[in-house]
Amino acid sequence: MVLEGGEATGSMGADTPLSVLSQRPQLLYSYFKQLFAQVTNPPVDALREEVVMDEDVMLGAEGDLLEETPQHAHRLRLKRPIITNEELEKIRSISQGNLLAATISAVFPRGEGAQGLEPAMARIFDAADAAIKKGVGAGSEPAPTIIILSDREVSKENVPIPTLLACAGLHHHLISSGTRTRVSLVLETGEAREMHHFAVLIGYGANAINPYLAFETIEHEILSGNYPPGITFKEAHKNYIKSTRKGIFKIISKMGISTIQSYCGAQIFEAVGMGKELVDKYFTATPSRIGGIRIETVAEEAILRHDFAYRRENVYDRMLDEGGFYAWRLDGEHHQLNPEVIALLQYAVRTGNYEVYKQFAKQANEQETNLASIRGLLKFKKGIAVPLEEVEPATEIVKRFATGAMSYGSISKEAHETLAIAMNRLKGFSNTGEGGEEPERYLPMSNGDSRRSRIKQVAQGRFGVTIEYLVNSDQMQIKMAQGAKPGKGGSFQGIRSVKRLPRPDIPRLVLV
Repeated sequence: MVLEGGEATGSMGADTPLSVLSQRPQLLYSYFKQLFAQVTNPPVDALREEVVMDEDVMLGAEGDLLEETPQHAHRLRLKRPIITNEELEKIRSISQGNLLAATISAVFPRGEGAQGLEPAMARIFDAADAAIKKGVGAGSEPAPTIIILSDREVSKENVPIPTLLACAGLHHHLISSGTRTRVSLVLETGEAREMHHFAVLIGYGANAINPYLAFETIEHEILSGNYPPGITFKEAHKNYIKSTRKGIFKIISKMGISTIQSYCGAQIFEAVGMGKELVDKYFTATPSRIGGIRIETVAEEAILRHDFAYRRENVYDRMLDEGGFYAWRLDGEHHQLNPEVIALLQYAVRTGNYEVYKQFAKQANEQETNLASIRGLLKFKKGIAVPLEEVEPATEIVKRFATGAMSYGSISKEAHETLAIAMNRLKGFSNTGEGGEEPERYLPMSNGDSRRSRIKQVAQGRFGVTIEYLVNSDQMQIKMAQGAKPGKGGSFQGIRSVKRLPRPDIPRLVLV
């Protein structure tokens, strides 16, 4: 991000546990997954259609939507939602006309434990209400039209309130009070640093974000000589912000949204693993289908992270946590695809040893070794047995099976063809992905097998879409836009998108 101005991305096939199932304290952002529009809301190609994308942000009171007066234009225009430390200080000190800023601290006392978070949230709400009411009545002093939520007061005695909780909670509190349009919310946070963090914060009401710790970390790395010589603070900040522009645009474009102002407060997310009481109070109207944690758990995880930062002073305790979210680390986050699982799978396949395969299956499937996903918690209910003669034979059931759409370039030639051969033997469906398929695969093999994928994909601007390619399909999947690809580099923590492919008897078109 600093050196190239490019977005830092991970795999779009994340194999770490859902946050609610993780054994490590997780940031609140990871509990939220952006919903994915398909046909009803066409995606925007944020790269090729960048001309329609807009980062501008307006701070200050919005005014009555049904009127148009000069006061409506008295707002502070920012070129982007991610602001530097210096830009934040300019906003904090502004006092011109209706533009006035007030800072509210977003921390809670460590001594109060997990029970201290909810009263601290109430104090934030009260402070915001008191600030807004200053402007009510004749002769009253000017009321702030910009509220800055800050966790700068974090210390050994003060735990930072999760920034997303503070922002979303205040956003919904002001909506319920009927005062949300009187103020803009600016976040001064040491917590946010990644694209997903910024996207969720903006989606839950943040008008601007100052990730001060990210900038201070960059400066520390420059002074420590960990970047190539010659790079300046100004250039590093510029590149970091440039990368956030690309990343945020890519995320909002998945829902067909082209401006930050449209995305702000849209909260097009669902919560996975959050309880109804927590969601209703602080993330109102967010879908949360399975329930989960309460605010006490949020506080406990915040305290765990805080205590890790302020533990005993010795050289070992001053080392940073290895993390291990993007890549497997020995002492890091659990990954379902870890060295032990891969080694057992390879050994079982190469030797044909069924006992080794059972060890692999245990590592991959059983809760005590791999409690990472919702499906790992599901069990079959005992019910009335169905007579076997009423059940389709396995040979018929597998004809409706389909592999994922893995592009030819994403896996090896051998793996891509082997998948096609296996599914054709089962009379199921393999998928070319958008990488196409070599024409020689349309011809039967000498032993009677076929390497032809029955599902062909057609993507925007993809090479190799010929008549021969299309007629050698039993089913065609046409992408509406390249921006529709949910992962596309792994910006998201996850995508909720369910696609059902019917069993075709004739070639069909499926919009994906």
